[in-house]
Amino acid sequence: MALQKEIWINSIIEGLFADNTFAARSVNHSAFIDGKTVHIPGAGAPPSVTKTRASALQNLTNLTGRTDTDLTYNIETYFAGPVLIENPESVELSYDKRESVLRSLKAALSDNVYKDLIYKWIPAAGTTIIATSGKEVAAHIPAGTGSRLAVCKTDIRALRSQFDKWDIPQKGRCLMLDAEMYGQLLSDLTDTEANAFLATASAATGVIGQIYGFDMYMRSTVARASAAGAIKALTATTATDAAAGFAWSDSFVSRALGDTEVNENEKDAIAFGDILSATVRAGGLYTRNDKKGVVLLYQATPAS
Repeated sequence: MALQKEIWINSIIEGLFADNTFAARSVNHSAFIDGKTVHIPGAGAPPSVTKTRASALQNLTNLTGRTDTDLTYNIETYFAGPVLIENPESVELSYDKRESVLRSLKAALSDNVYKDLIYKWIPAAGTTIIATSGKEVAAHIPAGTGSRLAVCKTDIRALRSQFDKWDIPQKGRCLMLDAEMYGQLLSDLTDTEANAFLATASAATGVIGQIYGFDMYMRSTVARASAAGAIKALTATTATDAAAGFAWSDSFVSRALGDTEVNENEKDAIAFGDILSATVRAGGLYTRNDKKGVVLLYQATPAS
């Protein structure tokens, strides 16, 4: 019997990670990445305005200062690894495992940082929420069961209305949905609306279209909410939970992202190989104490 030759290609199929271009749509605090805590000062109530000098002078009897607010968030350090590359792997494999491990470390850090950033932008309490109102669809959030109401264009109009009530600038409005919610919205558009939406996509910025004044982004997962719309961890397993997306203004959220530092212990005598790990410092928060400028859009449960 003839010997059969085994063939390995000179590349490796890497893990898949979500797109994170949305993070650029925020106030950049990365200059403060080496600090421990970032402070975001907020102006207090605006002064009163009158139409006569006499009325203005009457305000002297109740003269008060302005009470400003102080929002803070901490810069956190994320750790990936360590990963061992055994000595034989450095010479026997047909692909460059070292480069593959480095890419994987950096990608895993990035994926976790940006997942956290979404949750830092959405207030843990006091969030403005809007429930979906479309047709019944099967729940797609992991561990979720039963039916939910799909995202429809009426819901996006409700988001626009809320931003208009807040006097949020028209420029800089953003919306992120997960892949399933995005598909639900797209199916609710007419052919003309869908074509107009898709025509505004920009590969360079990660925007997949514009609708009702929002630049839209998409990830495989975005957020998780309770049946009442309270934000929950993505790892929760409650069957009644719902998938959620969110809308924000890029002047009302912030990011602080540092460089990825790769740590290397070459030819370690105890581990019999090279040890690689990586770290990155990052943080972020909404920028207003009143939490305006961020809205959670969650999939409502149909009425019984």
